[in-house]
Amino acid sequence: MTYAICNSKTFSSPTISPVCSYPNFQITPAMAMAMATAIKRSASAATRAISSATSSSILTRDLHASSGKKKIVGVFYKAHEYAKMNPNFLGCVENALGIRNWLESQGHEYVVTDDKEGPDCELEKHIPDAHVIITTPFHPGYITAERIKKAKNLQLLLTAGIGSDHVDLKAAADAGLTVAEVTGSNVVSVAEDELMRILILVRNFLPGYHQVISGDWNVAGIAYRAYDLEGKTVGTVGCGRIGRLLLQRLKPFGCNLLYHDRIKMDPELENQIGASFEEDLDTMLPKCDIVVINTPLTEKTKGLFDKERIAKLKKGVLIVNNARGAIMDTQAVADGCSSGHIGGYSGDVWYPQPAPKDHPWRYMPNQAMTPHISGTTIDAQLRYAAGVKDMLENYFKGEDFPAQHYIVKEGELASQYR
Repeated sequence: MTYAICNSKTFSSPTISPVCSYPNFQITPAMAMAMATAIKRSASAATRAISSATSSSILTRDLHASSGKKKIVGVFYKAHEYAKMNPNFLGCVENALGIRNWLESQGHEYVVTDDKEGPDCELEKHIPDAHVIITTPFHPGYITAERIKKAKNLQLLLTAGIGSDHVDLKAAADAGLTVAEVTGSNVVSVAEDELMRILILVRNFLPGYHQVISGDWNVAGIAYRAYDLEGKTVGTVGCGRIGRLLLQRLKPFGCNLLYHDRIKMDPELENQIGASFEEDLDTMLPKCDIVVINTPLTEKTKGLFDKERIAKLKKGVLIVNNARGAIMDTQAVADGCSSGHIGGYSGDVWYPQPAPKDHPWRYMPNQAMTPHISGTTIDAQLRYAAGVKDMLENYFKGEDFPAQHYIVKEGELASQYR
């Protein structure tokens, strides 16, 4: 393992010949002594600086310390027969982001697996000598503190997509690892999916679909809880790239748009979208007919929507969550749907992922849940595969990534994860 900060060395006085003859220049004994003194002072200062640095800051693994063969491990879901149905279906084990030939032509080792759980899984076997681990939010390889301790060669953790909460970010920062993701690669995909889910819940769409495939015809069984989206108050919890795109797409529907975020939107953009900033989350939530979760999962947002906060929501509220499942208290959501306090819940994120068969969200009423699919459209896969390749190219060349891609850099967490 190579570090950016080297060990200090003890410097001794140089041996300099009393007189060095050149056509127009001579070093006298006095000059030689002065040079030796200056070198000793510089060496002493360098030693003190290095000693101070090692005592006051983290030792960071040098992302670009060594050249030569690297071992890259990718964790993706298996597509089986679907892998051959679309050449642009890149985010699966079989097609491996489309970078296998490129990596192997440069002499690198590329191992791809979907086996990521337990002490005997395939990922665990490759942890100790992997230099780079690539995983996705859709089939996350959880990179825990224990795994980071075992990963003696590890330098870089890449997320093919957005959201790096499957990594223990504090442990990664403490170990001096770099964590990066393809920021912006699937924001359009997720925002479109959220709009679809809002309409599915508002119009009570799924019961009608289920009637059709079961051979029934009962209009009343659908219409008694179907509404228009126009005139409803929609609030987004978190208003980054995805939240802003969602608000822009909701504007033509004539909704009352609210947003809560740690950063207020630019006034011109806020006016253009027609959204109102709500500084206090608990003040905004009771106003909302529809709540959309668009905040990253951090220590501050984990379990943010617990039993007490859900109780503050308007009775019959509709909730869309494509952010992260662990932002919600699992049982509190299930209980809210069962009691009717939550009128409908839709999303594609669970905790853990894949969701176990006995996960209560599978069986609660008035839900429109799917596997984690919103950010992995074919268009998104092309974008995040290209982004991973670009960052690997930078990594091999010893160059920095675009600043927005960093989640952990030089021991520092990105602001949204603090």
